[in-house]
Amino acid sequence: MPELVFFSGTMDCGKSTLALQIGHNRSARGLQGVIFTRDDRAGEGKLSSRLGLVTDAVEAAPGMDLYGYLVEQMSHGAKVDYVIVDEAQFLAPVQIDQLARIVDDLVLDVFAFGITTDFRTKLFPGSQRLIELADRVETLQVEAMCWCGARATHNARTLAGEMVVEGEQVVVGDVAGSAAEVGYEVLCRRHHRRRMTSAAAHAGALSPDVLPVASA
Repeated sequence: MPELVFFSGTMDCGKSTLALQIGHNRSARGLQGVIFTRDDRAGEGKLSSRLGLVTDAVEAAPGMDLYGYLVEQMSHGAKVDYVIVDEAQFLAPVQIDQLARIVDDLVLDVFAFGITTDFRTKLFPGSQRLIELADRVETLQVEAMCWCGARATHNARTLAGEMVVEGEQVVVGDVAGSAAEVGYEVLCRRHHRRRMTSAAAHAGALSPDVLPVASA
């Protein structure tokens, strides 16, 4: 039976790579799919992985009816065997409902990929709706790592290396961006709570306040 599957994880854990792999495996078997994405780091209408892989996709703009889009494509003869949705956390809850309708009414598998919580540890509305509706929620097994070596469980937004906890929920950035720009870093819960990024930890290690004092 077709399913709505939500693959979740932190940033930098291989979600987009898996999305591309699923698409590749199915296309190699002669199946054709539609890929939706929103605000990918590579630009509009792209699905990209940090490994350097990229493919064309349909930009799921705010207000777009994803179910209606597929019905129109199929009514004009397009063959659609499955649907992939990357950056699904950015979709509106009503668009997640449309994904469920694609599964139930069009009898297609839908594979959605996204992060669950934002930089404030709050659920994205799209991710919340996916958790509520998905047939399965899969946590990716490739674990991102905090700078301390522990498993990373939280996404932190940074500016000039400093963690910030206020601002718009959606600001496009990446874990490999310039330190002077808005960026993101994955942290374990302990260091997210302490707002200690890798840059802050490095600065603290170099501070004379924490260096041992030589005895006279």
